Amino acid sequence: MNINDDKELLQSIEEGEWKTVSNFEEIKKNLMAAAAETAIKDYRINVRISKRDVEALKTKALEDGIPYQTLVTSILHKYVTGRLQEMHPKETKETSFA
Repeated sequence: MNINDDKELLQSIEEGEWKTVSNFEEIKKNLMAAAAETAIKDYRINVRISKRDVEALKTKALEDGIPYQTLVTSILHKYVTGRLQEMHPKETKETSFA
């Protein structure tokens, strides 16, 4: 979160866009249970992967401040739940010189 995000959040709160939820404790309990169940790692797999890909994963994980195994698990989880989206490079305009 950067300073602009903080300002937008504060402005949103000050403008009354946030509402109190009457059943907060129930929602919190359900979300905590879902998070705990998602975090359970009860199965181990072995995968062969190129050294270059492992090094790239380690670099990305280091940038995010997390262990690379956690990054791999997160990527796989997002993929199987349909939340991992492929990024397409932006189309570049070719410049022609006449």
